[in-house]
Amino acid sequence: MLERLQKLLAQAGYGSRRACEEFIIEGRVRVNGQIATLGQKADLSKDRVTLDGKALPKAETLIYIALYKPRNVLSASEGQDDRQTVRDLIPVEGHLYPVGRLDFDSEGLILMTNDGDLANKLTHPRYGHEKEYRVLLARRPDDAQLATWRRGVVLEDGYKTAPAEVRFESTSGKGAWVRVVMGEGRKRQIREIGMLLGLPVVRIVRVRIGTLRLGTLKPRQWRHLTMDEVKALKGGK
Repeated sequence: MLERLQKLLAQAGYGSRRACEEFIIEGRVRVNGQIATLGQKADLSKDRVTLDGKALPKAETLIYIALYKPRNVLSASEGQDDRQTVRDLIPVEGHLYPVGRLDFDSEGLILMTNDGDLANKLTHPRYGHEKEYRVLLARRPDDAQLATWRRGVVLEDGYKTAPAEVRFESTSGKGAWVRVVMGEGRKRQIREIGMLLGLPVVRIVRVRIGTLRLGTLKPRQWRHLTMDEVKALKGGK
């Protein structure tokens, strides 16, 4: 696929797109042996693009996988200790990394991909992609607690969470399931909110990232996304 050279250089790890534009302006970039010009495009599956004589790697086949991360598995592509990672659960060749990290003791939907642009779009706060969770609370919340959660809660570090959609779903013993939809996701945010509201969190299951849903996947199961699902995540119709 044809892409602007500064985008290809940035994806290869040579800096921001703006910095890579300077490389082109300085005449350090060549396409098939010819000095490149700003605005030029190339297809890494066909063209040889070099920076200071060093060739960019050929384009990887883009991979998109939905995974049900179980509890007690790290949301990481590589482990730093002997704990299992989400990458260990997918026997597919190539470099894959998780989009939408989940805490070690949380579970549910994670997108595994090698598409850096999509990963940035789904995780950057300015895009505000929704994430939806089913949350099991040890106690049944009252209307005031739910209203406070919806408005936003000041966390222990002074950060006030953005308004969220929080609705009661069902009782479960002495506790209850609630459904939480939010556009942000600070580390352990749901658990901290629950603690501050007097609603200890027992279990968190993420069921949606943007337009992608967990569906019928069970813990440790995974599947490739359909073309329509990828298009929807990228903002297509």
